[in-house]
Amino acid sequence: MSDATEALPPCPECSSAYTYEMGALLICPECGHEWSPTSAGPADDHEDGTIRDAVGNVLADGDTVTVIKTLKVKGSPSGIKAGTKVRNIRLVDGVDGHDIDCKIDGFGSMQLKSSVVKKA
Repeated sequence: MSDATEALPPCPECSSAYTYEMGALLICPECGHEWSPTSAGPADDHEDGTIRDAVGNVLADGDTVTVIKTLKVKGSPSGIKAGTKVRNIRLVDGVDGHDIDCKIDGFGSMQLKSSVVKKA
């Protein structure tokens, strides 16, 4: 069993060694981060200048994306639920990995990380 865990890379978000495969993705059971095993690092790594979603699709201004996990929002009792569609995104060089600028119905303008969305 130790051979299987040694072959899988640690989580790029929290460095956990307990990652596992599910379909085409690697998943961290400790922080819930999902990433493609073909990517060299975190999903929001901008080495080639492109911004990619959680599964590796290239994002562009004006795209529609879907939030893949529930997000907490300060001042909101419910937050943004997984499956929420966000239309007409704008890619920015944001703070702390927040590289998508958008407007979400019921929440207004905000920034999201590309690692928590999937291209629709």
